[in-house]
Amino acid sequence: MSFPKTQSEWRTALDALPSTPDKIPAFFFGHGSPMLIARHVTNSPMLNTIGPEGDLAKFLRDFGPALRAKYKPKGIVVFSAHWETIGVRHVTDYGDRNPLLMDYFGFEPYYYQQTFDSKGNRALAERVVLLYKEAGEEAKLSGVRENRGWDGRTSPPRQGPGFDHGVFVPFKLMFGDKVDDVPIVQVSIERSDNPEENWAVGKALSKLREEGILILAGGLTIHNLHDRKQFSEKSASPNVTMFDQAITVAASKPQLDERKQSLFDLMKHDGFAQAHPSTEHFVPLYVAAGAGEEGGVQVVSAIYSAPTIAFGI
Repeated sequence: MSFPKTQSEWRTALDALPSTPDKIPAFFFGHGSPMLIARHVTNSPMLNTIGPEGDLAKFLRDFGPALRAKYKPKGIVVFSAHWETIGVRHVTDYGDRNPLLMDYFGFEPYYYQQTFDSKGNRALAERVVLLYKEAGEEAKLSGVRENRGWDGRTSPPRQGPGFDHGVFVPFKLMFGDKVDDVPIVQVSIERSDNPEENWAVGKALSKLREEGILILAGGLTIHNLHDRKQFSEKSASPNVTMFDQAITVAASKPQLDERKQSLFDLMKHDGFAQAHPSTEHFVPLYVAAGAGEEGGVQVVSAIYSAPTIAFGI
């Protein structure tokens, strides 16, 4: 089974996505790291993969315009590996200006001078909360006065609200430094090792896909900061590269029951623990799969550690 790994291949896959504005697919995508916007490119295996000139950055620059052209979304609901809550979904309600949470520490000042201007939307945020409540899940609005994480712009760091780097960094590449015509709302994922729980987080919002809303769930399929050689396909251990390959195969199963079980079984794979000392970067895959549960699946890119998969085609 072959999947798109080069720019020409993923551009062909993006072109092949059906233009279905009446029912927009839900996407899992590799959200990368602040290294996507690095100023200085060094010759390291990690930066060659996820740096500003790496395949992921090139893909994101193709991905965003394709999404806007094909689906003309009325709004975007985004999930990130970097916002976990327990038992209650938190939904941003930031009004006319979404603040940024620079939740990374010890970087040079350049990284804290980044901007991404966008707006929220109270009606969309309330719709998200309502859908969760209809699904029997707790949810609440999270405003600009509610702290949701630590910000590295100060020393010592201070708490604050805002879109984390798992949102604003890839969105800068996908959509540019300013998005003023499409509101964006972020929702927290569930802090849980049970894949069923984050599948339900996505499934509860599946109706939004028929309401002109684009659902994006960002994470990474390899995330081990204690063993950075795993970020490069050339230096990763065989178990980890086999695990990464197994993800696109599992996601591509045509029957829902088989696909769901295969995706759940990935957390038992021999390479999983080495790829993910903790699970938060992996489980957004289940959010996207739940939101696009019904319908087909297309692997849009199979970039190592950061694939993009469309669910609900």
